[in-house]
Amino acid sequence: MNYQDEFRQKELVQGLAERVRRLVSGRGRTMTFMEVCGTHTMAIYRFGLRSLLPPEIRLISGPGCPVCVTPNDYLDRAIAICRLPEVITVTFGDMMRVPGSTSSLLEERAKGADIRIVYSPLDAVALAAKNRDKKAVFLGVGFETTAPTIAGSILAAEAEGVANYFVLAATKTIPIPMQILAADPEIAIDGYICPAHVSAIIGADAYTPLAENFDTPCVITGFEPADMLQGILMLAGQLLSGESRVEIQYRRVVRPEGNLKAQAMLAQLFTPCDVPWRGIGVLPGSGLRIRDEYRRFDAEKMLPVEVEPVKEHPGCSCGEILKGKMSPEECVLFGKVCTPESPVGACMVSSEGSCAAAYRYGQ
Repeated sequence: MNYQDEFRQKELVQGLAERVRRLVSGRGRTMTFMEVCGTHTMAIYRFGLRSLLPPEIRLISGPGCPVCVTPNDYLDRAIAICRLPEVITVTFGDMMRVPGSTSSLLEERAKGADIRIVYSPLDAVALAAKNRDKKAVFLGVGFETTAPTIAGSILAAEAEGVANYFVLAATKTIPIPMQILAADPEIAIDGYICPAHVSAIIGADAYTPLAENFDTPCVITGFEPADMLQGILMLAGQLLSGESRVEIQYRRVVRPEGNLKAQAMLAQLFTPCDVPWRGIGVLPGSGLRIRDEYRRFDAEKMLPVEVEPVKEHPGCSCGEILKGKMSPEECVLFGKVCTPESPVGACMVSSEGSCAAAYRYGQ
């Protein structure tokens, strides 16, 4: 199949759902599969995939939204930097309305801060080149999918002599939190629907320790209904045959070794570090910080600011939702105090957030 509509054919999708039903019915067990990609989360809600699956299959959402897992201390630092008079803060749009401890980027822009929205880190480099009297700070939030583009922007700034370009890095890597959650008996994950875009960079082989050491089947799937149902069928097949391995359903994009050029760029610009994840805590080696050789582009090192004490909304359940221990609908704030127009937590803000997906499509 070559076109998007082919992966949404009613007969094909219903046929795959029926194959899943025939495979798992009467087995006497529930299978819990977690997706760790915000686009997968959105697809599950948008296409109503849960309604197509038998009760033996339980889908839960994990920490697949990079904006959602970014903790308040990063947001508070970004807000403190944007208040500096000589700074232009540059960001992707979904960061604007994420609430920090006492403010948000949207509120700061309303107060006069110079905050620009771009679609690519290279746009931020171009903006810095046009405003040499200012310091342009790009908010580098993302997983392995966007980390190479952030690395590329630093290399571009170096090559073009744009010395007023900086990155406030909050890049994270996804395999380590997947291992942490796989070991949590309270969640009891039977298999992972692995992230497609991340896997295009890091490759399927990156999940081999997860399958081998934690006895957790992994299948990398695409985003269309047929992709995801076929991936669920593959996961269920592994479980019922007593296997735990990494399979690629999304073969039209993902390779076992991944994108070696992108991986080399990440290794050149970044080094692993310990970073906090919203709701999960500090995970060793799960972040990427800018290497010392490129520290002149590191906003945290080059633009020191005083950051306010971190505060969390006492009623927000984003942390539990990101771990798959609670669904968005179970949060007492969902759809009442917390809505896309007036978000309390990051999971309701981002287009990849579980709460945003549930609010938009789940009702």
